[in-house]
Amino acid sequence: MTSGSNFWVIGGEFGSMNFHKLVEGSAQVKGPFKTRKEAEDCWREVSEESRHKAGVRFSIVEEPARVVA
Repeated sequence: MTSGSNFWVIGGEFGSMNFHKLVEGSAQVKGPFKTRKEAEDCWREVSEESRHKAGVRFSIVEEPARVVA
């Protein structure tokens, strides 16, 4: 039996436009969300709030489903 996976919105402000390293203290993690739709709604909200900052980026990640014994 597997449990449902969770979705997370992660991101923050990056130090350069190659988006490899977050500015210290800017990391944000939102969630967990039970559906991708809920995560997308959150992603839209945080992306809209930071749209004036080119170095800020957020992504949706899906937690792997776990096997429940």
